[in-house]
Amino acid sequence: MSSRSKSASSADKRLADYDAVFAALDNAARRQILMILHFRGDSMTAGEIADRFSCSWPTTSRHLRKLESAGLVEVERAGREWIYRLRRSRLEVAGEWLGWFEAPPSRARKN
Repeated sequence: MSSRSKSASSADKRLADYDAVFAALDNAARRQILMILHFRGDSMTAGEIADRFSCSWPTTSRHLRKLESAGLVEVERAGREWIYRLRRSRLEVAGEWLGWFEAPPSRARKN
């Protein structure tokens, strides 16, 4: 594989990362789940998360799966319970993208 195609595939992967993270963050309930996890020590059972919402379990479960597929949470089975943990490192993807807007773009000078 040439260095140009490696660079292109790396850029494609990064764009896919941005898409996955922002698609997961586009829903208020999923953003709320992330905030709850953050303020409750980064780890909660599925039942504890569901108790915080007025929506049905299938809806909550769908939100948790979307967050997991975006890599924003990881899940682990502990006996009969599912433990969800916030993956802070994955949230850096959003921060990285937003970082592009911290300074005005440099413009090419006209001769």
